[in-house]
Amino acid sequence: MNHSKKMLGLKNNWKQFTLLVLINAFVGGMVGLERTILPEIAETEFGIAARSAIFSFIIVFGFTKALSNYFAGRFSQKFGRKKMLILGWLFGLPVPLILMYAGSWNWIIFANVLLGVNQGLAWSANVIMKIDLAGKKDRGLAMGLNEFAGYLAVGVVAFLTGWVATEYGLRPYPFYLGIGLAVTGLAMSLFLVKDTAPWVQLESENTEHSKSTESLFWKTSWKDRNLFAVTQSGLVTNFKDGMAWGVFPLFLVASGLSLAETGIITAVYPAFWGIFQIATGKLSDYTGRKQMLVAGMMVQAVSLLIFPLLTVFYHYVLVAGLLGIGTAMVYPTFLTAVADLVHPQDRAESIGVFRLWRDGGYAFGAIFAGFVADMYTLSAAITATGIITLVSGLYIALRMNALNKPISKRFLNQ
Repeated sequence: MNHSKKMLGLKNNWKQFTLLVLINAFVGGMVGLERTILPEIAETEFGIAARSAIFSFIIVFGFTKALSNYFAGRFSQKFGRKKMLILGWLFGLPVPLILMYAGSWNWIIFANVLLGVNQGLAWSANVIMKIDLAGKKDRGLAMGLNEFAGYLAVGVVAFLTGWVATEYGLRPYPFYLGIGLAVTGLAMSLFLVKDTAPWVQLESENTEHSKSTESLFWKTSWKDRNLFAVTQSGLVTNFKDGMAWGVFPLFLVASGLSLAETGIITAVYPAFWGIFQIATGKLSDYTGRKQMLVAGMMVQAVSLLIFPLLTVFYHYVLVAGLLGIGTAMVYPTFLTAVADLVHPQDRAESIGVFRLWRDGGYAFGAIFAGFVADMYTLSAAITATGIITLVSGLYIALRMNALNKPISKRFLNQ
């Protein structure tokens, strides 16, 4: 294969990279559609009172997205990244229409199966393509920009849907935005995106890693000490997010805040998560991955432990922002750490396995939060999740040992 016109790095591939960042914002916006108002729809329109039943949409979304991540990784290597991206958008097209007109909670659950497949395929393919283009030196920055776009869009759309719902009602108007996101995202993916297989082949010709001869599933999930440290902390981070997605809106409304105020708080958290990833992604190129992961898990844990003790709207906003910053510290670092540890041709499947476990955390967190909230209180679910997050951070500090050296020193001249 002739690579004379292919070069790694963000500067050399900025047009295609920028296009993928924009598409990932549309992918993230699809999740933001539900972030603020779906728990409220469950209670007011369908009369669902049990927390575990309300959180069923997050559980279904989490498991579906997790499995889709895995298959996106495997099939991206076999059939190409672009095909997975397009397929993801095809699954996303019906979601806003179902949410607008669903006559029962079962239709909402079905919409979240489709949304999970959409997120798993489209976001995974997008992540892998950006890593393919970026090369080693810019990997952290690439993932920071990717996650920035996706989660800023989650926050912006979560805010917009909360505002529209307050002004015009819970349905159908907040979901019109989703139709535009899905149609535009699909069109851009079909007509403008190029597959990144040539860049993968180019990087494979000059890598320090050997192609794995063992099962990448077991290696990433358990057998490799450093990959396991990254994987478990990814699962716990989304375990926290699955809890926050279901518990925060209900907890805040129960604390006396309006739906509009709740929308602001639930938007600040993913918005800070998104915005700060530009800085934290690049920073991990200099500090080393382990240091950023440990610090980020601790910031998340402290934020969760403080959150149930608050009573004032602006205090909730501040701590939600802090929780977002902690998540921003770890999120792009997870993906870059996995990419650092494997051969380029093992990358797609290894990232798929990591994202299988990470996004399974959504479902486990929602199941756990629903159970604790029904048995005890909503605040108990938040506190317990904070303790689990703290333990996860301590595990990385004590067990992860191969990425202590800052990545930038190793790759500076490459």
